[in-house]
Amino acid sequence: MADLNEPTLWRLIEARAAATPGALLVVDEHDRELTFAAYRDACLRAAAGLAALGVGEGSAVSWQLPTWIESFVVVGALARLGAVQNPILPICRAREVGFITRQTRAELLLVPGVWRGFDYPAMAYDLVDGDGGPKVVVVDRELPDADPGSLPPVPTGDDDPVRFLFYTSGTTADPKGARHTDRTVAASARGVNRALDLGPDDRFGLVFPFTHVGGIATLFGLMMTGAAAIVVEAFDPEPSVEVLRRHGVTIAGAGTAFWLAFLHEQRRQPGVPIFPKLRAMAGGGSPKPPTLHTEIKTEVGGIGVASGYGLTECPSLALGTVRDPDPKLSVTDGRPAPGVEIRIVAEDGRVLPAGHVGEVRVRGPQLFKGYVDAALDTEAFDDDGFLRTGDLGRLDADGYLIISGRLKDIIIRKGENISAKEVEGILYAHPKIADVAVVGLPDPERGELACAVAVLAPGAGGLTLDEIGEWCRDHGLMVQKIPERLELVDQLPKNPAGKVLKDALRNELSA
Repeated sequence: MADLNEPTLWRLIEARAAATPGALLVVDEHDRELTFAAYRDACLRAAAGLAALGVGEGSAVSWQLPTWIESFVVVGALARLGAVQNPILPICRAREVGFITRQTRAELLLVPGVWRGFDYPAMAYDLVDGDGGPKVVVVDRELPDADPGSLPPVPTGDDDPVRFLFYTSGTTADPKGARHTDRTVAASARGVNRALDLGPDDRFGLVFPFTHVGGIATLFGLMMTGAAAIVVEAFDPEPSVEVLRRHGVTIAGAGTAFWLAFLHEQRRQPGVPIFPKLRAMAGGGSPKPPTLHTEIKTEVGGIGVASGYGLTECPSLALGTVRDPDPKLSVTDGRPAPGVEIRIVAEDGRVLPAGHVGEVRVRGPQLFKGYVDAALDTEAFDDDGFLRTGDLGRLDADGYLIISGRLKDIIIRKGENISAKEVEGILYAHPKIADVAVVGLPDPERGELACAVAVLAPGAGGLTLDEIGEWCRDHGLMVQKIPERLELVDQLPKNPAGKVLKDALRNELSA
């Protein structure tokens, strides 16, 4: 009988192919699909093709591909070879890709051709200096292919070696590479599976970059449960919603920006469910407005939003579940995943009791094994081995986590700390506002002032600073926390996970 708790990704792929060979694993917007058995076979052929290029156990391979079925195959093929794989977000350009491939000492770099108007091969070849740089392989829906009979034995992975290098997307500094193993990524997947009661009838909407740690963890989760993924190579609300609907999505991801887009699409056709089979919205990556859960549950359907909290270094460490009550789903990011410990720590290092805000520190089975640049580890961990997340939050009396914002996302106005997230939550509920971010800007009198950057709702017809001031006062916000500047924009700058790039906003507005 197949063991679906195998310790490595490749063994898990083999076990799932044996257990449910004809079941669907993945389908894309072009209705191309792979069953679990066909996926295993495609991985074996691609693994043989990559082995012919010199890839073997321990080889460092960087790959920068869209969310394609071929990307799924790349992960499985590299897992079969025991390579150390480094998925790179497609939005990264020469500076980031060059830094990452140099730091990982990549032997091979897989890129698409010209995709969404950008020439990836030109960038990749410019990065290769001919003196030890990675070999470039262009993948346009076709992978290296060879006879699997030539493959070496399957690496055991019994000592849990590092197999994945995931880089955080830095905005003002070099990205940091987090070292993960099969077991750390699998632990993240198990927590999500449990939170969502994921099963073989589920269809998971994977609309964010597969190269994100959450994408690879999703692959692990599909192998464990027999569920299938619906993938789109680049999220575009109207056509993406149609793809998800057509293939019967039951779990729709993957964060606030996506949930807002789904809600908008539903409001364009009230009374006609965009996702008739929806069980839940799931994901994380950025704060959610406190009203969003109820709006999704009432208007789109399912249980609403079961959001979670995590980092590249420790993904899906707290999770809302499909069994949680509405008040918890509205304002929290769930309770610690199995085996995860969360501490709330004061500036002086004291562990704080429930209800008190401090830095969130964590450790657990999905915690990474340190950075590629080991010099960063000392500041990353405290003396007890807890990761310093840099996020502010508190645990309520029931053990649910509420994130207040970043340590660096506190606006200090005349010596008073203002939580940007608190102000954003109030402003989001304003009927004229579709999306909003609050940032601190330098001010000679106050130290910092609070600036609200808002995207207007369709048909809003304008918004003034006085209007948002009155709204904030009516909703009980302290006068000191009311924004003193308002900027209206067409859209907020965001990374692929939907997180607002506040550094970019600060830099633009300060200039």
